[in-house]
Amino acid sequence: MDPCPFVRLIIESLALKLPLIPTKSTSHHGIHPSSTPCYAKIKLKNFPTQTTILPLTPSSNNNNSFSPPETASVAAEFHLDPAALRRFSGKCVTLCVSVFIGRMGSHACGVTSGKLMGSVQVNIDLDGTYSKARVFQNGWMKLDKPVAMLHITVRAEPDPRFVFQFGGEPECSPVVFQIQGNIKQPVFSCKFNADRNNRSRSLPTDFNLNNRGWMRTFSGERDRTTRERKGWMIIIYDLSGSAVAAASMITPFVPSPGSDRVSRSNAGAWLILRPNGASVSSWKPWGRLQAWRERGPVDGLGYKFELVTNTGLTSTIPIAEGTMSMKKGGKFCIDNTMKDTALSTNSPIRGFVMVSNVEGEGKISAPMVQVGVQHVTCMADAALFIALSAAIDLSMDACRLFSQKLRKELCHDDQESYF
Repeated sequence: MDPCPFVRLIIESLALKLPLIPTKSTSHHGIHPSSTPCYAKIKLKNFPTQTTILPLTPSSNNNNSFSPPETASVAAEFHLDPAALRRFSGKCVTLCVSVFIGRMGSHACGVTSGKLMGSVQVNIDLDGTYSKARVFQNGWMKLDKPVAMLHITVRAEPDPRFVFQFGGEPECSPVVFQIQGNIKQPVFSCKFNADRNNRSRSLPTDFNLNNRGWMRTFSGERDRTTRERKGWMIIIYDLSGSAVAAASMITPFVPSPGSDRVSRSNAGAWLILRPNGASVSSWKPWGRLQAWRERGPVDGLGYKFELVTNTGLTSTIPIAEGTMSMKKGGKFCIDNTMKDTALSTNSPIRGFVMVSNVEGEGKISAPMVQVGVQHVTCMADAALFIALSAAIDLSMDACRLFSQKLRKELCHDDQESYF
């Protein structure tokens, strides 16, 4: 498998140096470096503007004091795919950083309260960065309005990824293609099953030991109505027909008492399984994905993904957690380079791992999946991320309101579908 060229543009080590204010000054005007909140808006053409808080570094009496800030945290990142690299090829791109005084995100009558202090621009030539890292700026820059200095580091580094796309909706058992430029070739096939009784044959034989928190008891199954979604499973096969990964619904998706939605306290769950013998029933869990339907101003699909350690199901490492719009969909992302990442500090995961697009409920989906090359040593590794992508996509259907019908591929024989 050959990866596609991606580049990560990183903006880090931001700090604002403000002039000293005389201690005996009676003026209430000006900027006090110890108390004034500041933030920056970072703009790159054809990309959404990113906003970050600016740490302040007071000026000293020593005019030659231009040491870098103590921390070098990432303030913003732009991920450039092959299309963006072609668009910027042979061109000088301008990165603009605008500095504002005031609290970030505060509004009055719909108008941001921040006041523009000034801005800096960094010229960027991305040619060749898909194979070699480059630094475009590292140091202090004067704002276009005097008074303050901004420290900024801007660099680019290669971020090659494998790109896959489902040939259709996961529940329709599609072929999965690898994408490289204009080349599209099949690498996996999927088999989806909605059998209510497949749990016993799709999970490890020791799965009932010490794992009560992983699945609900099925003792009352005879008394249950069809107001549950259970037994879903999708198996990923390589081109030789060997099963290389699977996603199995271990905890049913059922509505909370008195409602028609899956709540976080009653979340459904999937296990992502990897081969450990000829039979799927002997496979071992690699990860666990929980999903539910969030309440609040935004109707969203909530999710949490954890890695299962070698010590078993009782020990997991949180990897990703978030919410995406049920109506519009979103992206499921594992990337600990992001400043708002939910990755555990104990996580073995480093850098960009994967991203998969998810369509909103009721929309036709054919997930596109990107996986960082450092996390793929063989086809079976890539298949795990394909299975995880299928599970998050299917969770959008599993979390539909129970007053709504599912499509026929997702229904058991005793359930109704909308076509």
